[in-house]
Amino acid sequence: MTNNDILRSFRYALDLSDAQVVTLFDKIGFKFDLEVVKGLFRKEDQPGYTSCDDDMLLAFFDGLILDRRGPRKPGSPLPPPETLSNNLILRKIRIALELREKDMLTTLKLGGMQISRGELSALFRKPGHRHYRECGDQLLRNFMKGLAATHRRKNTS
Repeated sequence: MTNNDILRSFRYALDLSDAQVVTLFDKIGFKFDLEVVKGLFRKEDQPGYTSCDDDMLLAFFDGLILDRRGPRKPGSPLPPPETLSNNLILRKIRIALELREKDMLTTLKLGGMQISRGELSALFRKPGHRHYRECGDQLLRNFMKGLAATHRRKNTS
């Protein structure tokens, strides 16, 4: 999945408006106008398309965490910058939406993929760990699909 696909899927799942996305970027220090954000959600062959790089995607999810969970405690050290991966995206979504293991498994099941608790915990281990498992595009895609099923159902009720 491209960064634009991930951003587009997540925005759809949570039913975020363009203005809300601008606000999330703004919380982390990325100043975008509405036209740039709209370009992020266009397809590659559409005019005005803007490519979402790794830093932009991380800033979006960090802004989401700040928005949902609040700022860090004063004096707590910032985590070192990480290389973008599907595992990191999944972890940031889990943090921002305060999802527990049961919630993650239910969301994946709604998205059409069933994995065990052990397989899920392997996705959140450090890359050097012997039980670490890389999160594939299909798993992330199914998770986003399940997220949409969960959150969009809540918004229409």
